[in-house]
Amino acid sequence: MAIDFDEALDPDGPEVTSGMNITPLIDVLLVLLVMIIITIPIQLHSMNMELPVGLAPPPAVDPLVVKINVDAASRVRWNGEPVADRTSLEQRLAQAARLPDQPEIHVQADRATPYDTVAAILATSQRLGLQKIGVVGLEDYAK
Repeated sequence: MAIDFDEALDPDGPEVTSGMNITPLIDVLLVLLVMIIITIPIQLHSMNMELPVGLAPPPAVDPLVVKINVDAASRVRWNGEPVADRTSLEQRLAQAARLPDQPEIHVQADRATPYDTVAAILATSQRLGLQKIGVVGLEDYAK
């Protein structure tokens, strides 16, 4: 039975009301809420992280770069130094191929350089066993 708060106004006495008493429902919900709050684990504001063990890796070494420039007259320069002929260029490329840590070969040709000169340098480099060969300065040809 629910409580009727109009009893003071009703001279005949209290009557039975048809409303539902929700007080026990609220009590049960409050008990459940307290139990949930108690059982929730405390959240720690931290992150588990696996850190590396042992020695740090050695610092990275910048690779050795050999710049081969070819001008319009097919004259070749090795890091800015003129190369006399094709055999001396092959000797320098062979020495670079024998190094334990091969250098990067950057071939940069002038826009008016004949294709066969650049192709010969690239083919010779590959034939001698150089692995890191590249043609740089190609943005000049996009104009």
